[in-house]
Amino acid sequence: MTNSDILRTIRYIFNFKDPEMVEIFKDGGLDLKREEVANFLKNDDEEHFQAIIDKDLAAFLNGFIITKRGKKEGEDPKPEKSLNNNIIFRKLRIALNLKEDDVLEILSSVGMHISPHELSAFFRKPSQSQYRPCKDQILRNFLNGLKKKHRPTV
Repeated sequence: MTNSDILRTIRYIFNFKDPEMVEIFKDGGLDLKREEVANFLKNDDEEHFQAIIDKDLAAFLNGFIITKRGKKEGEDPKPEKSLNNNIIFRKLRIALNLKEDDVLEILSSVGMHISPHELSAFFRKPSQSQYRPCKDQILRNFLNGLKKKHRPTV
Protein backbone atom coordinates (compact mmCIF):
# COMPACT_ATOMS: atom_id res chain seq x y z
CA MET A 1 0.00 0.00 0.00
CA THR A 2 1.21 3.48 -0.73
CA ASN A 3 1.23 6.26 1.85
CA SER A 4 -1.43 8.04 -0.21
CA ASP A 5 -3.68 4.94 -0.11
CA ILE A 6 -3.31 4.75 3.67
CA LEU A 7 -4.09 8.45 4.15
CA ARG A 8 -7.17 8.29 1.89
CA THR A 9 -8.40 5.16 3.67
CA ILE A 10 -8.04 6.68 7.14
CA ARG A 11 -9.86 9.81 5.98
CA TYR A 12 -12.69 7.68 4.56
CA ILE A 13 -12.99 5.41 7.62
CA PHE A 14 -13.33 8.30 10.05
CA ASN A 15 -15.13 10.63 7.62
CA PHE A 16 -12.67 13.49 8.16
CA LYS A 17 -13.37 16.71 6.28
CA ASP A 18 -10.55 18.87 4.89
CA PRO A 19 -10.41 21.25 7.90
CA GLU A 20 -10.16 18.25 10.25
CA MET A 21 -7.34 16.80 8.16
CA VAL A 22 -5.47 20.12 8.30
CA GLU A 23 -5.88 20.15 12.10
CA ILE A 24 -4.63 16.58 12.46
CA PHE A 25 -1.53 17.43 10.44
CA LYS A 26 -1.07 20.53 12.61
CA ASP A 27 -1.37 18.44 15.79
CA GLY A 28 1.39 16.24 14.36
CA GLY A 29 3.64 19.26 13.86
CA LEU A 30 3.06 19.85 10.15
CA ASP A 31 1.39 23.13 9.19
CA LEU A 32 -0.24 22.63 5.78
CA LYS A 33 -2.77 24.56 3.76
CA ARG A 34 -6.05 22.95 2.77
CA GLU A 35 -4.92 22.75 -0.89
CA GLU A 36 -1.79 20.83 0.07
CA VAL A 37 -3.82 18.29 2.03
CA ALA A 38 -6.30 18.03 -0.86
CA ASN A 39 -3.41 17.24 -3.23
CA PHE A 40 -2.31 14.40 -0.94
CA LEU A 41 -5.84 12.96 -1.07
CA LYS A 42 -6.27 13.01 -4.86
CA ASN A 43 -6.02 9.83 -6.88
CA ASP A 44 -2.68 9.10 -8.51
CA ASP A 45 -3.93 9.98 -12.00
CA GLU A 46 -5.58 13.30 -11.05
CA GLU A 47 -4.08 16.67 -11.83
CA HIS A 48 -2.11 18.25 -8.94
CA PHE A 49 -1.81 14.87 -7.16
CA GLN A 50 1.12 14.87 -4.74
CA ALA A 51 2.36 11.68 -3.13
CA ILE A 52 2.77 11.95 0.64
CA ILE A 53 6.25 11.16 1.91
CA ASP A 54 6.95 9.01 4.98
CA LYS A 55 7.78 11.93 7.26
CA ASP A 56 4.51 13.73 6.42
CA LEU A 57 2.43 10.57 6.93
CA ALA A 58 4.22 10.01 10.26
CA ALA A 59 3.28 13.57 11.27
CA PHE A 60 -0.34 12.84 10.32
CA LEU A 61 -0.37 9.62 12.33
CA ASN A 62 1.16 11.41 15.34
CA GLY A 63 -1.57 14.05 15.00
CA PHE A 64 -4.17 11.29 14.72
CA ILE A 65 -2.95 9.85 18.01
CA ILE A 66 -3.22 13.30 19.64
CA THR A 67 -6.70 13.83 18.14
CA LYS A 68 -7.99 10.48 19.39
CA ARG A 69 -6.16 10.17 22.72
CA GLY A 70 -5.27 13.72 23.71
CA LYS A 71 -1.96 15.48 24.01
CA LYS A 72 0.65 14.00 26.34
CA GLU A 73 2.69 16.11 28.69
CA GLY A 74 6.21 16.81 27.62
CA GLU A 75 7.77 17.08 24.21
CA ASP A 76 5.71 16.35 21.11
CA PRO A 77 6.74 13.19 19.26
CA LYS A 78 8.97 13.75 16.25
CA PRO A 79 7.77 12.18 13.01
CA GLU A 80 9.88 9.30 11.76
CA LYS A 81 11.83 9.95 8.57
CA SER A 82 11.09 6.46 7.33
CA LEU A 83 7.92 4.40 7.83
CA ASN A 84 7.08 0.76 7.37
CA ASN A 85 3.84 -1.15 7.82
CA ASN A 86 4.78 -2.14 11.38
CA ILE A 87 5.11 1.50 12.47
CA ILE A 88 1.87 2.50 10.73
CA PHE A 89 0.02 -0.44 12.29
CA ARG A 90 1.40 0.41 15.75
CA LYS A 91 0.42 4.08 15.46
CA LEU A 92 -3.12 3.19 14.37
CA ARG A 93 -3.41 0.74 17.25
CA ILE A 94 -2.24 3.40 19.71
CA ALA A 95 -4.53 6.09 18.28
CA LEU A 96 -7.58 3.87 18.52
CA ASN A 97 -6.57 2.46 21.92
CA LEU A 98 -6.96 -1.10 20.67
CA LYS A 99 -5.99 -4.10 22.73
CA GLU A 100 -4.75 -7.37 21.24
CA ASP A 101 -8.24 -8.91 21.28
CA ASP A 102 -9.70 -5.86 19.53
CA VAL A 103 -7.14 -6.08 16.71
CA LEU A 104 -7.66 -9.84 16.32
CA GLU A 105 -11.43 -9.30 16.18
CA ILE A 106 -11.07 -6.56 13.55
CA LEU A 107 -8.86 -8.81 11.42
CA SER A 108 -11.13 -11.83 11.78
CA SER A 109 -14.16 -9.71 10.77
CA VAL A 110 -12.65 -9.59 7.27
CA GLY A 111 -11.58 -13.23 7.20
CA MET A 112 -7.96 -12.79 8.31
CA HIS A 113 -7.23 -15.11 11.21
CA ILE A 114 -3.85 -14.81 12.90
CA SER A 115 -2.67 -15.93 16.30
CA PRO A 116 -1.92 -13.57 19.19
CA HIS A 117 1.76 -14.56 18.84
CA GLU A 118 1.81 -13.54 15.19
CA LEU A 119 0.18 -10.23 16.06
CA SER A 120 2.60 -9.42 18.88
CA ALA A 121 5.53 -10.06 16.50
CA PHE A 122 4.45 -7.00 14.46
CA PHE A 123 4.80 -4.71 17.47
CA ARG A 124 8.23 -5.86 18.62
CA LYS A 125 11.48 -4.04 18.02
CA PRO A 126 13.21 -5.08 14.79
CA SER A 127 16.25 -6.19 16.79
CA GLN A 128 14.24 -8.87 18.62
CA SER A 129 14.34 -12.36 17.21
CA GLN A 130 10.52 -12.69 17.30
CA TYR A 131 10.03 -9.51 15.21
CA ARG A 132 8.13 -10.04 11.99
CA PRO A 133 7.61 -7.48 9.21
CA CYS A 134 3.97 -6.58 8.61
CA LYS A 135 3.07 -7.26 5.00
CA ASP A 136 0.71 -5.10 2.95
CA GLN A 137 -1.96 -7.81 3.11
CA ILE A 138 -2.16 -7.60 6.93
CA LEU A 139 -2.30 -3.79 6.98
CA ARG A 140 -4.86 -3.72 4.15
CA ASN A 141 -7.06 -6.24 5.96
CA PHE A 142 -6.74 -4.29 9.20
CA LEU A 143 -7.86 -1.10 7.44
CA ASN A 144 -10.72 -3.00 5.76
CA GLY A 145 -11.76 -4.31 9.18
CA LEU A 146 -11.72 -0.76 10.54
CA LYS A 147 -13.90 0.28 7.60
CA LYS A 148 -16.34 -2.49 8.41
CA LYS A 149 -16.39 -1.48 12.08
CA HIS A 150 -16.62 2.31 11.69
CA ARG A 151 -18.55 2.63 8.40
CA PRO A 152 -20.68 -0.52 8.30
CA THR A 153 -23.57 0.83 6.21
CA VAL A 154 -21.52 2.54 3.51
